[in-house]
Amino acid sequence: MTSPVVSTVTSPLSPQMVRCLKGVSDPAISPDGKQVAFTYSWVDAESLESHSRIRMVQTGEVDKAEAVDFTQGSRDGSPKFSRDGRTLAFLRPDANSVRQIWTMPVGGGEARQLTRATGNVIELAWAPDSASLAYSADTDPDRPEPNSPDSDLPRVSVARRIKYRYDGLGWRGDAHFHLYVVDVEGGESRQITDGDWDDVLPTWSPDGQRIAFVSQRKEDRDFTSKSEAYVIPVGQEGISPTENWSAGLDTVGALAWNPDGKRLLAAGSPSDNGLGLWQSWLYVLEPGKEPQVLTDDSVRPTLGIPAVSPTPEMRWQEDGRIIFMGESRGESFILETDTTGETRSVAGGGMQSPTLSLDSDGSVAVLITNSSDSPADLQVTDLKSGSMRQVTHYNREYLQEHPPARLEKFRLNREGLEIECRLYFPPSFDSSSQYPLVLEIHGGPNGSFYDSFVPVQQLLATNGYLVLAVNPRGSSTYGEDFMTAVLDDWGGEDYLDLMAAVDEVAARPYVDDARLGVHGYSYGGFMSSWIVGQNRKFGAAVVGAPCTDLVGMYGTSDIGVSFGEVQWGGTPVKDLQKLVDRSPITYASRVEAPVLLLHGESDARCPIAQSEAYFVQLKRLGKTVEMVRFPGSSHSLPRQGHPRLREEYLERTLGWFDRYLQR
Repeated sequence: MTSPVVSTVTSPLSPQMVRCLKGVSDPAISPDGKQVAFTYSWVDAESLESHSRIRMVQTGEVDKAEAVDFTQGSRDGSPKFSRDGRTLAFLRPDANSVRQIWTMPVGGGEARQLTRATGNVIELAWAPDSASLAYSADTDPDRPEPNSPDSDLPRVSVARRIKYRYDGLGWRGDAHFHLYVVDVEGGESRQITDGDWDDVLPTWSPDGQRIAFVSQRKEDRDFTSKSEAYVIPVGQEGISPTENWSAGLDTVGALAWNPDGKRLLAAGSPSDNGLGLWQSWLYVLEPGKEPQVLTDDSVRPTLGIPAVSPTPEMRWQEDGRIIFMGESRGESFILETDTTGETRSVAGGGMQSPTLSLDSDGSVAVLITNSSDSPADLQVTDLKSGSMRQVTHYNREYLQEHPPARLEKFRLNREGLEIECRLYFPPSFDSSSQYPLVLEIHGGPNGSFYDSFVPVQQLLATNGYLVLAVNPRGSSTYGEDFMTAVLDDWGGEDYLDLMAAVDEVAARPYVDDARLGVHGYSYGGFMSSWIVGQNRKFGAAVVGAPCTDLVGMYGTSDIGVSFGEVQWGGTPVKDLQKLVDRSPITYASRVEAPVLLLHGESDARCPIAQSEAYFVQLKRLGKTVEMVRFPGSSHSLPRQGHPRLREEYLERTLGWFDRYLQR
């Protein structure tokens, strides 16, 4: 009898990884800690459409456990266990493609639609008695009822505020997110907040009598990104008065009650610079008292963006422990602190995780981890020992056949600041050969590269490139001073940080410094187009969704005012020349590198006019340039766009560098 032959043949990652890699997100652990619900997503091989459903897995014998489909929908997500563990609530579109809350017994049965909202439900929270749910939903006074006689007729759009649209959500007009409560046994939903602002992240008090939530109610809400913590009673009919609990803070991004319901735990910031969600601290909030800070800026509590990405659970336990997900220097950790402010790492590091769910006594946690060699894995963590056990292995076989790049981290010192860099090597790297080098630039500018799997970096590195991912000044997770050092200086010291990193790596013997490329998206697109207008050492540039004209960005981006005034330090009326001087399009005549522009046609964050203007200017000057337009795609194209278009983004990026840098 012969042994089975195990194939050792491998090949580089290709753009088709988009349709091959499976996704895991939205983990929710049952109150008893025995099972986990999560969202499993995949791309249909024939239609190339994205699908998702809820799966369930037991936490006991993790190595033997297999996840099973719990729901049978094609776009299910955001599972949440009831407090008694008997029912699972989740989100699913109805017949009109409006996202609603559905419920299903944990023991099995039929899914039942609970809500009949006219706009998408974006988040939900179970009441302590498991008898009702609070949720936030899109509420538009001008939206026609589905199937009404005029629902298919064209409608004009009227803007009465600066924030009349939002990337990924489209036209907002007078629409806002407001809070509702619904009885799980059925009945009409009851709206509990209203007004010309957004109310999100509902959090029930331990006695079920009040709900804390985050709202943007400040007078300057139309041109800033500030938010506050409010508390509202639940039992009254109609719209109840609210109480502001966050006096002294300018931004609040997440909330949790203490066990006796007298105080709130909040992730927020006292800064009025609009960057509170990029650098926040943990606070204890109590009416009539100043916020008590618990953490310093060496760690950043992990926050989501309502209607865009979920916020990890925070928990204030009976024993005084405060458990939260935090980030430091491009790595994620499960952290514990208490009211003395002594913070320690329980588990994590070497990965990125925007998720956290805890069992009822805070002894077991589940999270989704993204590491440099694997894009999405469900992990169960024992918070007493700190041990982490991987539950899912959906991409293991594919990544064995297509090995990911190898990561090296290093730091360089420049002008008194420590700049952290990540360098990705081809799996078959040979130090006696020479390789082209591509500089990769993140968005933000207050984003950050993590120890995580980034498809475009992996694609380039496994196809023969060295990929340098730098966190220059302006990057988050390195403290507030480092993050704010980029303000009013785009293209200044941040650019010089990047060039210093390129120079250091290009001096290595296995780097061909005559074959340098640059790729970036969003702010990274700004910097990529800025670089090729300032520096002639680069032989090719792929520029994704850039802002090339800061004057135009101010009035056309969905965050042009709230973001631009902070980041650029001026407005077109008062500081026109400053914005012109810091716009890459101003230096188009200096560009020598071939430029490929990639842009979503429905991008409201960095509108496609930014690429159009840059393309026309370069073309008129006789430069080598192409522009690729991605239909129906928002600013989140590389992460959440249609699978075929995400493949196209990767194909064209690799193809452009192959054309101009490979020989």
